[in-house]
Amino acid sequence: MTDERKRVLVVDDEDDLTWSISKHLAKDKDRYELICVHSGKKALEVLSQLPVQLVISDIRMPEISGLDLLVKIKDFYPTTKVIIMTAYGSSEVHDEANARGCFKYIEKPFEINELRKLILEGIEEKKGFRGTVTDFHLSDLIQMNCLGRITAALYVTRDDNKGCIYFHEGNVVHAECEDLDGENALYEMLAWEGGSFSSERGKAAPKETIVKGWQSLLLEGMRRIDELQPAHKTELAQKRDLTMSKIYTILDHLVTINGVIVVSVFDPEGFPLASKFSEKAGNSYNMNEITPILSNLVKQLDSVGEDLKLDLTIDITLEFAKGIVIMTRIHERKEFLIIIAENAKYLSVLHVETKKYHRDLAKIL
Repeated sequence: MTDERKRVLVVDDEDDLTWSISKHLAKDKDRYELICVHSGKKALEVLSQLPVQLVISDIRMPEISGLDLLVKIKDFYPTTKVIIMTAYGSSEVHDEANARGCFKYIEKPFEINELRKLILEGIEEKKGFRGTVTDFHLSDLIQMNCLGRITAALYVTRDDNKGCIYFHEGNVVHAECEDLDGENALYEMLAWEGGSFSSERGKAAPKETIVKGWQSLLLEGMRRIDELQPAHKTELAQKRDLTMSKIYTILDHLVTINGVIVVSVFDPEGFPLASKFSEKAGNSYNMNEITPILSNLVKQLDSVGEDLKLDLTIDITLEFAKGIVIMTRIHERKEFLIIIAENAKYLSVLHVETKKYHRDLAKIL
């Protein structure tokens, strides 16, 4: 006998929040069963044992983040819909999530009725979150695989065209598309408007034809698309390009300061928006490798402030035997400006120089 009960799984490491959600949504118990857990690991255990129609997950959790959980759900439970809870959403992120139709963002703090409405829409059979992971942009999928440091083959299909992108521990190492391979194959697929895909975890690439970092590949892919379709370039794309250009102008200056190795702007969820490396970085630093490290720091900073009841983190400097890391929240924003430099003797200069650009970065963002 099949289990036809509708289930909603809430995942958040904050006990108070899950208790509050359970209490306020108890009146809907005749419409769905509500299950609350406090980690991504426990959520995957539940999903392996019970059919779940909708998962509501915080994006910032230890061990398995909400983003990692989303990827796993879409790989192994493609019919399960997902709502991501985040304390640091932005209008652009929210709009793009809605447009893709795959999952929704709901920003904390939220009204319980707002969440209830999303849940009821999500468990409806005929409307709501009907998309699967195929509703993502290909660039989003590449970023997820890279930030998740995943080894996999991503098979992409559009009409009669087929291609494959290979990842090794978060690096794009090979791509094939019809008679193309390497970077040209990847750029061809990035230019496709729509399509579908599937992934095969652990699949090794038959050869290595790509050595560029994923950020550089995506930027070059967007540049080529813009060149092919200048007349159809959207207002959002124009705004994005202008924003990135202004950010890089500032980073170009900061990376020339004596002692600086890496300078980067990270969003509140721990993703790099833009980065620059000095010549000193050489082969010692790779954005794919340091992103998870800096991402964890970004996520932990506000948790510490909340735990100590000190509110948001504004600035932190870490001194090591062979260098320093400066993490400063951009003026009245949620994003961080992060600098890695050679040693502490450059500290005072760096603080002075970065302060000059904080308001400019805030206006740009």
